[in-house]
Amino acid sequence: MAISIISHQQIQLVLPLLQDLDAIFLNTSFEVLLTLNVPEALPFSPEDFGFALKVLRNAAPAGFGANHNQAFAQMHPQAAFFCVLNPDIRISQNPFPALLDTCACPSAGVVAPAIHNSSGQLEDSARKFPTPLRIAHRVLTRRRTRDYPPTQAAFHPDWVGGMFMMLPTPVYRQLGGFDERYFLYYEDVDLCARARLAGLNVVQLPLPGVVHDAQRASHRDAKYLRWHLGSMLRFFSSGVFLRLQWQRLIGRGRGRP
Repeated sequence: MAISIISHQQIQLVLPLLQDLDAIFLNTSFEVLLTLNVPEALPFSPEDFGFALKVLRNAAPAGFGANHNQAFAQMHPQAAFFCVLNPDIRISQNPFPALLDTCACPSAGVVAPAIHNSSGQLEDSARKFPTPLRIAHRVLTRRRTRDYPPTQAAFHPDWVGGMFMMLPTPVYRQLGGFDERYFLYYEDVDLCARARLAGLNVVQLPLPGVVHDAQRASHRDAKYLRWHLGSMLRFFSSGVFLRLQWQRLIGRGRGRP
């Protein structure tokens, strides 16, 4: 397995994540590819950990998808699974055995654990595909309701957040990785949509111990808001979105919900 992490001057967040991985995996063989999207000094050596750590340094900043695609291209060729982790993820209980078992199923496309915040509350990291109508309703009512109720069983949401997702290597290659036209935001929506259109499952497992406090930078920073809106418009005007809507219409015509 290969794990891809991107740091954008976030190395103080990356270090405890690497320590978490070192603690839960012990001497299990896996590889971490750490991309430094902008120059920054490392407060550690790659040899400090019990796993192989490859540091990739960008000459110029790249987007979320481009960075992970670059890591995928440089991972060990025998890695059977590719995992994407945000630098601000923390892991106190090992979710990987269950994720790997599910990811090994022939129908698996994208697999992810449930995500909790630091207060122990379940984050809404599994959602239904966005549509202009759903977005408009959320904005006008100013209500953020959970798309799926909490569950103790694995289930198949439309898409899962890109802060933590795993794919079989052949699936990532088949899908062509992330669409690099999305610089930031909606890369995860698009990837899960393409997996679903290819007949593959998106799965979230109700596993404990994975913590992420959503930053929601687009709610506070105009630059991130522009990126968010631009990515949203790109998705809604894409062939992927049109195929999703066509698939839904066909399903309704056949009596499916």
